[in-house]
Amino acid sequence: MSTTVKPQTPRTVEAELVVDARNTLGEGVLWDAAAQRVRWTDIAGKTLWELDPANGAVQTREMPERVAHMAFTAQPDRLLLGLESGYAGLDLTRNALTGIVEVEPALAYTRLNDGRVDRAGNLVFGTIDEEQAKPRGGFYRLDTQSKLTRMDLPAPAIPNSICFSPDGKRMYFADSLTFKIMCGDYNAKTGAVKNIRVFVELPDGGEPDGANVDAQGYLWNAQWGLGRVVRYAPDGSEDLIVTLPVKQPSCIAFGGAARDTLYITSARKGLSDAALAAQATAGGLFSVKLDGIAGAPEVPWGGRW
Repeated sequence: MSTTVKPQTPRTVEAELVVDARNTLGEGVLWDAAAQRVRWTDIAGKTLWELDPANGAVQTREMPERVAHMAFTAQPDRLLLGLESGYAGLDLTRNALTGIVEVEPALAYTRLNDGRVDRAGNLVFGTIDEEQAKPRGGFYRLDTQSKLTRMDLPAPAIPNSICFSPDGKRMYFADSLTFKIMCGDYNAKTGAVKNIRVFVELPDGGEPDGANVDAQGYLWNAQWGLGRVVRYAPDGSEDLIVTLPVKQPSCIAFGGAARDTLYITSARKGLSDAALAAQATAGGLFSVKLDGIAGAPEVPWGGRW
């Protein structure tokens, strides 16, 4: 006699507004453990944001280009910025930018989008097709020697959800317009991704956006259009759902001394006046304290400039 085991209903918690930033396109959030700050970008606003959770102080820095994402380096006062045209180093003390490498300079319709450092210090990122939203972008790797290489992955329209398992052997990624998060076996030495398969497929109306992995190897994904962040077990089953009062969460980071606070960016981009009236805090930074869950630490980019 066989029995059918019903899937367990995922737990649900609610995120709360931390900063009413009203970002047009908040993205790229990271926890800066050295400075004890939350850092994120408003891509459309060409602005870097910074929050000190200890006192609620918020600072902004205007940038000459849109900043899609950022990464830490071995030097606490320097960030690697993924600008719309390529990579530059930002000296936080002098507020000075140093160019490192251009990306797809001959393609006027693409810009950098999502990116994250693998467990070996290489930065993996993708380019988005802003003109036609067709799969004309690419996935790339900026290694620890500042060498730029296009990865052998399907061309995306909107690359997102790039992150890595704690042991660095599994890579997650998505083209948001396919509504699927993919995963594959990742070789940090070569950048090769093998055995690519579907990890999860989102419900109707949802696009996979920024993702991250916690210390237990569970994937967390911000789901644009669905107003939620979902924690998935390594087998793809839903474990926890974080709900938000806005429909367009965009990226996530684990912050705090124990990395047990989830920070979530969001966006106002594309929302009608009626939608903005219903989602007054759209574009804000949200957070939720996690119970017994901690994020995996962010790895700094291994290159220098």
